[in-house]
Amino acid sequence: MDAHDFIVRDDLQLSHLPQRMLGACADCAAGRCAPPARRGRRLFTGLLAATGAAAFAPAWAREGVEVGPKSRFAGLISADEIERGGSQQYAQMMQQAQQQGALAPATNEQLQRLRYIAGRIIPHSYEWNGRARQWKWAVNLLGDAQLNAFCMPGGKIAFFYGILEKLKLEDDEVAAIMGHEVAHALREHARERAGKSFGTDVVVEGISALFGLGNLGRTVTGGIGQLAKLRFSREDESEADLVGIELSARAGYDPSAAVRLWEKMMSASKGAPPQWLSTHPANTTRIQEIQASLPKVAGLYQRAPRPDRRFPVAPPLKAAAVSPAGR
Repeated sequence: MDAHDFIVRDDLQLSHLPQRMLGACADCAAGRCAPPARRGRRLFTGLLAATGAAAFAPAWAREGVEVGPKSRFAGLISADEIERGGSQQYAQMMQQAQQQGALAPATNEQLQRLRYIAGRIIPHSYEWNGRARQWKWAVNLLGDAQLNAFCMPGGKIAFFYGILEKLKLEDDEVAAIMGHEVAHALREHARERAGKSFGTDVVVEGISALFGLGNLGRTVTGGIGQLAKLRFSREDESEADLVGIELSARAGYDPSAAVRLWEKMMSASKGAPPQWLSTHPANTTRIQEIQASLPKVAGLYQRAPRPDRRFPVAPPLKAAAVSPAGR
């Protein structure tokens, strides 16, 4: 395919799109989402209690953001299985996009930009997940007008052209998105969510059977179960924000760009469902959390080598006609 054949569609048809994607919740964008429940966060990588010397804490403290251990729910699902499934779904989506003329060719400058930024971020991912060293990382650009991006299990990254072009993203802002999405894969949030879904479904069925609620009971308790899963998602999004700014800082990109990114998202998106159905933290909430964590990664950014390439913002591309069937 020639570079000029790449188009942006309003009706791109892709199967198996991941549910967890950047900015997918209109409620978040409008700033109406409830803040997530706080996970316990781990400050030290060593065991300070064994020394009994709190005064020496700075020497033991890990430089960077503070997040707790991975959820035990992830252990309910095989990492190999979910990564293999993610790779298969990703390959299918890329094939579908190519058939519709909406998969950017290697010569596309914006795809080169994404791959360059990913190449700086990925080496800093290994500390967060040892499996990442063996992942067959992939980065692609889809010709779709929506404001979105994702990273599937196993390091399969995709950006939608709309988020680059409509938000006029600079490299540091692209790195903020890249770090956020990569963090989801590193922290195995899809695996964790699958494990939580499995556990929630088991509990729901148990409650329904225990009280003899039948199908009506399953409907009611099932709804409660879905809300629990949404709450888990808000926690994951907040964690990805923090890990993401550390990854971008270590890669030499300004971590404060994450604040500018979410301010742009807030301005670009309007409308919202009820806040208790939201899957993402409010933009105002996540901006406050990011700002509070920026001092923790300031030193990392100051010492990091700066990128030797900078790219222009994404130019408008010719859009394809919308099919009668729409999306």
